[in-house]
Amino acid sequence: MHIASRQPSEQSPARMAPLAVLPVFFDLSGKRAVVAGGTAAAAWKAELLAASGAVVHVHAETLCDTFEHLLREGASAGSFILHRRRWVEDDLLDAAVAICDAEDDGEAAEFADAAQAAGVPANVIDRPRFCQFQFGTIVNRSPVVVGVSTAGAAPVLGQAIRRRIETLLPPFLAAWAELAASLRAVVMQRLAPGTPRRAFWEAFVDRAFHAPPAGHDIGEIAGEIERLAGAGRASTGTVTLVGAGPGDAEFLTLKAVRALQAADVILFDDLVSDDVLELARREAKRILVGKRGGKASCRQDDINALMLSLAGKSRRVVRLKSGDPMIFGRAGEEIAMLRAHGIAVDVVPGITAASAMAAALAVSLTHRDHARSVRLVTGHSRHGGLPDDLDWRALADPSATTIFYMGGRTGGEIARRLIDLGLAPGTPVAIAFAVGGPEQSLLTIDLARLASEDHSPAAGRPVLIGIGRVFGERAAAAMTSAA
Repeated sequence: MHIASRQPSEQSPARMAPLAVLPVFFDLSGKRAVVAGGTAAAAWKAELLAASGAVVHVHAETLCDTFEHLLREGASAGSFILHRRRWVEDDLLDAAVAICDAEDDGEAAEFADAAQAAGVPANVIDRPRFCQFQFGTIVNRSPVVVGVSTAGAAPVLGQAIRRRIETLLPPFLAAWAELAASLRAVVMQRLAPGTPRRAFWEAFVDRAFHAPPAGHDIGEIAGEIERLAGAGRASTGTVTLVGAGPGDAEFLTLKAVRALQAADVILFDDLVSDDVLELARREAKRILVGKRGGKASCRQDDINALMLSLAGKSRRVVRLKSGDPMIFGRAGEEIAMLRAHGIAVDVVPGITAASAMAAALAVSLTHRDHARSVRLVTGHSRHGGLPDDLDWRALADPSATTIFYMGGRTGGEIARRLIDLGLAPGTPVAIAFAVGGPEQSLLTIDLARLASEDHSPAAGRPVLIGIGRVFGERAAAAMTSAA
């Protein structure tokens, strides 16, 4: 059987999905901001502006107690200037931002029109149709500032997201951000653009989430800058084999996400989902090197040559494979080839399809009452049929759970061979189509039906076949449901 080959092809990253709002950050240090109104809501917005370094001009005939207290607290710092009168149009000229807590829609419209005429972005509190920008929910680790917006649709959800983020970002992150700012000029001067700089900052970030910066950290960071500067531009790149899991991006490990975020180039397979690729660094070049049984595929020699060429140019290469790279992913020969050429190789394991199928079926592949071992077997050879060197007598062991990968077109022959060697025709069988993906479907039958029916994949969906007594309860439940 001859399968046409194809060349690796560069793919553009997915376009940015539509945004309800554009997140931006204003630098208000030393700039004039206008707040119209003396309410508690206006006081909160005035406090935010002052915290951002703005000189806040407050226009109000009367102030609530909260606002009075805020002005007394901030008066000595010069953050607030109070004007005991209603605002007028000229007050908005040359302001960086303008905020109003309007009494009614009439004042809101008047304020919004005046701000537009003055060229000042305006926010009218709790009146979205008069706003040119909105305030999001804030997580403050300044100089790290995280803003969360739901575009006014669900403020409570925004607060819940903020609480989640608060638990993820330690308070000492601010100290690391300040240290990063102090190092930036040195890094720009000492380290070449591209891989050396990114390698430094990634190592820096690894420290930032564990503990506050200490004296030994600063010394080690300085040593890392000098080490990378000495390595220069001629340093050899690296290749990381990363398991993308069975499809759902939520199956990715944290280490896999970090590798995708650090990559210069990503070589990915056909079965890697768009959701997984969306987690990669957007600047990374993406090259499709798909290998599919029965379809036009990239030759392994071409993939090997591409990895060598890219790593030789000091690139960080991620070889992104569906499932686990060490399970039927030809990782062994890629690792041997790269090491023979002096290229450093790392492996990030992924969730293999057999594990995803077991989870989807809620079945233990090693249930103590039904199985003493698990076997992962390829369901086809490079020529398209069954491999010639499988030990079929051993595979017919009724005390084992056997998972056939890529067995959609050979399932009938697999079943007939096992039955001929004594495995009971009633042995439970589970078939998973596109397991772990949005088009996942599961079927439970017995070995006799697998032998007599065609279960070839539709539309190129990958197929996994599980054979063994562990699938019995699932099959019985399916038959009861059907009845």
